[in-house]
Order: sequence, then C-alpha cells, then structure tokens
Amino acid sequence: MASIQQLNERIQREAVFIDQLRDEIGRVIVGQEQLVDRLLIVLLSKGHALIEGVPGLAKTLVVRTLAATINAQFQRIQFTPDLLPADLIGTQIYNPRSGEFTPKTGPIFANIILADEINRAPAKVQSALLEAMEERQVTLGEVTRPLTEPFMVLATQNPLEQEGTYPLPEAQLDRFMLKIEVAYPTRAEERAIIDRMTGELPHAPQAIINPDAIQRAQTVISNHIYVDDRIKDYVLDIVFATRSPDDYGLKALSTLLDLGASPRATLSIIRAAKSHAFINGRGYLIPDDVKQVAADVLRHRLALSFEAEAENITVAQIIEQLLTRIKVP
Repeated sequence: MASIQQLNERIQREAVFIDQLRDEIGRVIVGQEQLVDRLLIVLLSKGHALIEGVPGLAKTLVVRTLAATINAQFQRIQFTPDLLPADLIGTQIYNPRSGEFTPKTGPIFANIILADEINRAPAKVQSALLEAMEERQVTLGEVTRPLTEPFMVLATQNPLEQEGTYPLPEAQLDRFMLKIEVAYPTRAEERAIIDRMTGELPHAPQAIINPDAIQRAQTVISNHIYVDDRIKDYVLDIVFATRSPDDYGLKALSTLLDLGASPRATLSIIRAAKSHAFINGRGYLIPDDVKQVAADVLRHRLALSFEAEAENITVAQIIEQLLTRIKVP
C-alpha cells in the first residue's frame, strides 16, 4: 500500500486542474467560491445538486461557465407547468413511409443539465428525471439508452415564490447529493460585479480540460482516496443520530424530527467528503471534510416535526447541534 506522502503526491498531481478551473471561472464569476466548490464536488462525485437561491444570484451563469471550462455539452431546461416528459427525455416519432418509429432524443442527453425552477413542473415531469438521475439511462419506447458521461443534473428552485409550484417528493429530493443554498454577494463583490458587467464585454470562459479528464478524476477519487474506519464510524454516527437521537444523547432532537437521513445520505457524505479532500489536494479524509459537506447533504433529507415548526426551529439548527455534539474521531 502506498504511503500517505505518496498518496498525497499522486492526488496533488491529479488535482492540478482544480485551481485552473477555479481561476478561469473566477474570471467570469465574482465571488460564489463556495457554490463553485460545491458544484465541483458534485461533478467529481457523480452526483446531482439542488441549488436554492433568490433570482439574480448568477446560478445559471455559474453552471454555464463550469460547463464551458470542462468543454462539456450543456443544456438548460426551463421547467413550466405545461412541460411534458417527452420535452425532457424525448419521444418516438412514427415514419409513415417506413412504418417504423424512430427515436428523437430530448435535452437530457447532455453532460450537464440545468433544470431551471424544477418545482414549477408537475410530478409527472419531475418523475421523468428519476431514472436518468439514478440509473444514468433513459427508456424511450422499448429501448433503454445510456446517458452521456459525465452526467450531472443541477436543479434550481426559488425559496420565496411558492405560488404555482409543485413541491419535490421525498424520493426525488433524496436523489440530489447536495442541496446548495446561494447567498447574496458582499458589498465589495457587488461593486466588482458592477465594474465587470457594465463595462467591456465580459470574459468568455475557455475550456481548461475535457470530459475525459473529469471521468479519470472520478475514478481516482473513487478508488484511491483513503477513508479510515474511524471516519466511516463518524459518518454513521451523524446519520444514525438523525434517526435515533436518544442513542447519542440528543434527546431534545427526538421530538423535532419526523424523518431521519437515508442510507443514500451516508454514501453521499462519504463520496462528497472524498471529493472535498481531492479538490484540496489530499489523498485521505479528515473529519473536517465530513463537516464541510454534511450540512449540504442533510438539509433536504431531514423532515421537521410539527413541534419543531411551531417553535421556529430550522433544519440548519438541528444539523449544527448534530455536528457539535457528535464525537469527532
């Protein structure tokens, strides 16, 4: 087995493109470093992300810029109440001359999919994403077609305007690795946005790497980032504490949660933490990798009880208690 030093040296060589990507994206986007890092984590972990933020925070621009820097095929789909599943995955078209059906693939056949305002589409359309997100394939008629790799769905939703929206079902929420909350820029960042966006033509992002390099990095992360058994137990403690708080000395939380995190959350924390270590040039996990991604993994998977809502207790407060009280290895 390679030593920790050898492992770190290999990961640092493999991850050299991360800083190049950050720099190129930073030439287009002002601020939003945390959003960019979270999207890189999701991409490298073969996951999907739900992005929540008010309009005008450059969510679409960040995703489009990321796709350009990795030379990936990008599709933006505006979800509306009249959208049909066929508008997303495609359909079969009948040819009267040949008497046969020919497939017409939809925009889902791309590397990076931006599902804009996903909660504006009805359940039938939302469910059309489930097979694509989980199985990375789409069934058209009687033929199942694999999706292009790398493949990532980034869905956005507005946290304020709820009229005319359809809440995402738990089964679909659980398929998003992270739920990323996007905040307003600082005053200094917004001043820089004014200077950058109202002057000369904005910088056009250049391709730094290609999708094949992303797939190689995904393989390295999956196979070569070391996870100690104590880190695995730490992740299990966090997840199991959401299901049985009493067993972890968190009796106060037992009446505040109706639903704990699923096994998919456990896997998502490990995978996201490994990618977090990778983008920071480390070949092994430390507890801080877990802490950095745990809130994004858990915030959309925990269901608050009526008592918690009546007391204005938020999921963020509960996650903070979990990470504070669970013993760190």
